[in-house]
Amino acid sequence: MTSTVVTNIRTLVTNDPACGEGGPLGLVEDAAVVLDGDRVAWVGPAADAPAADSAYDADGRAVLPGFVDSHSHLLFGGDRTAEFNARMSGRPYTAGGIRTTVAATREASDEELGRNLARFLDEARRQGTTTMETKSGYGLTPEQESRALRVAAEHTDEVTYMGAHIVAPEYADDPAAYVDLVTGPMLDACAPHARWVDVFCEKGAFDGDQARAVLAAGQAKGLTPRIHANQLSHGPGVQLAVELGAASADHCTHLSDTDVDALAHADATVATLLPGCEFSTRAVYPDARRLLDAGATVALSTDCNPGSSFTSSMPFCVAIAVREMGMTPDEAVWSATAGGARALRRDDVGRLSPGARADLTLLDAPSHVHLAYRPGVPLAARVWHRGVPVHG
Repeated sequence: MTSTVVTNIRTLVTNDPACGEGGPLGLVEDAAVVLDGDRVAWVGPAADAPAADSAYDADGRAVLPGFVDSHSHLLFGGDRTAEFNARMSGRPYTAGGIRTTVAATREASDEELGRNLARFLDEARRQGTTTMETKSGYGLTPEQESRALRVAAEHTDEVTYMGAHIVAPEYADDPAAYVDLVTGPMLDACAPHARWVDVFCEKGAFDGDQARAVLAAGQAKGLTPRIHANQLSHGPGVQLAVELGAASADHCTHLSDTDVDALAHADATVATLLPGCEFSTRAVYPDARRLLDAGATVALSTDCNPGSSFTSSMPFCVAIAVREMGMTPDEAVWSATAGGARALRRDDVGRLSPGARADLTLLDAPSHVHLAYRPGVPLAARVWHRGVPVHG
């Protein structure tokens, strides 16, 4: 393996308090990072950096861990431009929403799904994202869901089975039979290709009992639960997530004090907030400040999908979280990196300290604060993934 020292870093975010100052961010000023193959070998002051086979001059700019996007829906065909345009123009729109995407996805070939997924992953990587979870959920038959997961597994190791996105159109009059399908033959076909199981626990999708059945069946097959919880209204999703030890409860927009307390005292469940969704639907933003002050672990993610949040930009979500959700710039950056890693139960990403995967984002700015300070500006000047430059 060859080693590289990235030196002359103005501000280095390690997300390891043992490595630097500034609390959880573990900041090192005038810093360097040594990459050895696909791992971080050393971090510290540039003046103390050990020799390496090659050097890269950061030219006084900031470096932080690659973003960890722990919630997306990238396996789909078509788009929903007409729906978005109508919503933003105040016009009624009665097309099928998720069902529109289901129909287009079923018609798409494996090659089309793979090309779309690769394009979105590359788009995200150019903005600094180096780890990205994605879900099925737009096929809703055993054959369609399993092929989506097979395609996903060719591109990312964070793959989620979400046959329980909505009730499939063919089962509109018999949702119980669809739950049986999701927890039976569909799960059997999909479990070998996934790490996670997810369910949309919401009015109009799956109620608490149905969601429990889906997640329990997935757990029995070795999949770890995560859940779409409390997005559109208050419901049982957050409580169910904590009870089952889900890795994350995602959305968390409508929370009771009991929900906040449960997340604050959960040993395993991260509250993943998805501000791109509220931005794109003109909905009320989740209250990150309330969760953080209570002691909950918070992650930020894009929820990139064709209907309610068609963005792959983690910097955009960081800026929204600071402007609209009560987070400080430091908290938002931590949540978009280390928080996402927690939501995926990963300790090799979301940090830059010895032993971590060599996933780095170099900003065209002296500080990570510029991610919120300069919203909409493409600040990712160079990105390393597994020690290899993939952008810039």
